[in-house]
Amino acid sequence: MWGHVVSDHSLEELHAFARAAGLPARGFDHDHYDYPLARRDDLVAAGAVLVGSTELVRRLVAAGLRVRPVEKTPSRALASERLRAAWSGLLPGHERLRDDLLARWREGHRHYHDLRHLASCLGALSALDCDDRLVHLAAWFHDAVYDGVPGRDEERSAVLAEEALDAVLPAAEVAEVGRLVRLTAGHTPEPGDDRGALLVDADLSILGALPGRYHVYTRDVRWEYDHVGDAEFAAGRSAVLRHLLGLDPLYRTPTGAQLWARRAQANMTAELATLSA
Repeated sequence: MWGHVVSDHSLEELHAFARAAGLPARGFDHDHYDYPLARRDDLVAAGAVLVGSTELVRRLVAAGLRVRPVEKTPSRALASERLRAAWSGLLPGHERLRDDLLARWREGHRHYHDLRHLASCLGALSALDCDDRLVHLAAWFHDAVYDGVPGRDEERSAVLAEEALDAVLPAAEVAEVGRLVRLTAGHTPEPGDDRGALLVDADLSILGALPGRYHVYTRDVRWEYDHVGDAEFAAGRSAVLRHLLGLDPLYRTPTGAQLWARRAQANMTAELATLSA
């Protein structure tokens, strides 16, 4: 049996309480931590207040922290199902290539850059009303090679796309997919690059997610760099955030800016302050 630990004030308070109580980071689920029944008395002794499920949800909603199931990061199983459906309308008859890509996105060292990220990117493209096949293909390939080495990963992913699509698409389209994949290294498409703007906005859409989902994203990114010490990670991550906050505009499409810009600014500013502290 499991219960939920929530805060009726902030996610920062929730994380601080969980750390002090020894609840593992993997127990965080968008707006709560799961805990086993055996820990209940310990948590109450540490300051938690027992409430029923209805009261718990009421307090979450009142605090603006509630994340509904439809707004949560999709499960890997659901993401895989969505991706298979998406591929059937993209490159039918090339299931071997699809399966190779899915296997890459399932690699064990991935925690954020996995099937769920790809599915979320495709969902973001739909939110941007993008039906351009080349942009969708670039999304499939943009993190197909992921070793946690910025710049090199995007280049190797672009080369993979060019090699895999060489016998599938005309040369000009193959080159365009490779170009789009390389854009995700710096997220700075040139003015007038409509395809580049769509792909980059979709890739960065997670920055404008609800705070609870954003916190799942930051936790998963930290896990991908668990071989890096806290101080070194904080310095590197802070540099990334400052780069993104310095992009003007962050989102290049009007729809992307409307959907995600304000929340992205708030999310990244809050994360940067936490890292600095």
